[in-house]
Amino acid sequence: QVQLVESGGGLVQAGGSLRLSCAASGSIFSIGRMGWHRQAPGKQREFVAIITSGGDTNYADSLKGRFTISRDNAKNTVYLQMNSLKPEDTAVYYCNADITNRQFMINNYWGQGTQVTVSS
Repeated sequence: QVQLVESGGGLVQAGGSLRLSCAASGSIFSIGRMGWHRQAPGKQREFVAIITSGGDTNYADSLKGRFTISRDNAKNTVYLQMNSLKPEDTAVYYCNADITNRQFMINNYWGQGTQVTVSS
């Protein structure tokens, strides 16, 4: 079994910062790409950022410069540093990862989500 567990969400005022974490655990052989998506109320889930095992990153154009994705391979953890937060960043944030388990099967796993609320 493989699990992704997010943490770090909460309520913050506009202009503030939050750091989300997502830790993978279980029967893991290796982890490839790790990323973040978000879903605001009444909207479709959208891409936020992704990072490869080698550290290459890609971001949604609208978030470049405010959000930073990083990972700690030793801890099987991906982070999302969010600065200069805006009310429109309010959403449930989900992490996902391409994980090869110890049976050498590759799947894309998702966490349960963590709520981020930005007040104006």
